[in-house]
Amino acid sequence: MLKSPLLRLSTLALMISAGQAGAYELYADDDSHLNATLEAVFGVFHSQENYALSGRLDEGASSWREGYIKYGLSFDQGLGGVGTAYGAANMLSSGTWGDGDAAGFSDGSERTTRFEDAYLGWRSADLFPVLGADGIDLSFGRQNVVVGDGFLINGDALNLGKGLADGEFNRGGAYWLAARKAFDETAVLRIGGKEGWRGDLMWLKSNNRAQAMTEMYVGTLEHVSEAGTVGVTYVDTKDIDEQYASPAQLERDGMKTYSLRATGNAGVKDLFLSGEYAKQDKPHSATEDAWYLEAGWTFSETPWTPYAGYRYSRFSEGYDTLFYGFSRGFGTWFQGEVAGNYAGPFNTNSRIQQLKFTVSPLENLTVGAMYFNFDTIDRDLGNTDGHEIDLYAEWHLNDHITVMPLVGLFQPDKSADQGGTQLGNNDKNLYSQLIFASTF
Repeated sequence: MLKSPLLRLSTLALMISAGQAGAYELYADDDSHLNATLEAVFGVFHSQENYALSGRLDEGASSWREGYIKYGLSFDQGLGGVGTAYGAANMLSSGTWGDGDAAGFSDGSERTTRFEDAYLGWRSADLFPVLGADGIDLSFGRQNVVVGDGFLINGDALNLGKGLADGEFNRGGAYWLAARKAFDETAVLRIGGKEGWRGDLMWLKSNNRAQAMTEMYVGTLEHVSEAGTVGVTYVDTKDIDEQYASPAQLERDGMKTYSLRATGNAGVKDLFLSGEYAKQDKPHSATEDAWYLEAGWTFSETPWTPYAGYRYSRFSEGYDTLFYGFSRGFGTWFQGEVAGNYAGPFNTNSRIQQLKFTVSPLENLTVGAMYFNFDTIDRDLGNTDGHEIDLYAEWHLNDHITVMPLVGLFQPDKSADQGGTQLGNNDKNLYSQLIFASTF
């Protein structure tokens, strides 16, 4: 039997490649800046097959749309030789239309407008030369936070709709787009600037019911150089809301996660290397772990600048992937557009291999292909074996508009009746999506 859907849902944290909101300068002088921010994203989705995670769908297809608009103000203000104050306040309106997503987490009726960002901060400028420029950065409030490349923490971005538990976990739509990413309460101290030795101390509090409203203390220490970054991360999770927690999330109260990570080119121009090992000590169950190794090469002297890469990742049977999210593009850390978002595995109880190839025929156009192979570790907990091919493009029409079409072909080994998740059959699923992202 599969583990409970909520256990798997709790490991998702979605981001899109639109990145940070754009800004339009309203006022500026030597010490002050006031900007209006706007980020608008819309997506059209179709899946020929449905999946059993929510328990509410039947065999068949789903077509839906998602969208959000994020809008507000940001500022920075020089403080006369004692650093710079900064902050932002943004509202976000989101929705899902149509059938809802292919796993049934949303039903197409979600619409919400709420505050997204509301934070204040202070940077030290050149006040502490030994720590480098802005060697102290202190912020607090409601904001998005990313650690490393998002393997453990990349915002609070799991956006379930009304399709689960009579809407108890609804955040207002835009499940795939991950409209809402900010942690509800934060206090973040960054020490050491952007080069050499640096570290972070953080307190993060989620108000996301699908994440059991988890509270975390996070510490990082890393060394940043031209050849790459090597770092360690410590995450102490606690104070969950038990009424919303899955059985696995109950283990978060007192769970400690340790990780060692590295990424860079090791001084070789066209080389890319990345890896991370994470170990989890849980208070009432076995120790769990996850790791990946990735290598890639850019053929910089070849027309269209091809890139080829390979990654192997392994996640133990009870590994809790916390708040992972979209970081370095498609495939991180949603491995397979169908598998990573609707069918599973959701980076737990699985060995996953990825091949990736991209070319850039134009300066503003990248075309890519990814292949994933999914191998379940313990099939008594559910069988998510299969493979997937995704073809996609990232087309930057101008400085403000990006178009991202994608077509995927997902082949599960088993249907839901056979221990998998695809409803009614284990046929190939032809999946498509088209994303429009705008920042101003």
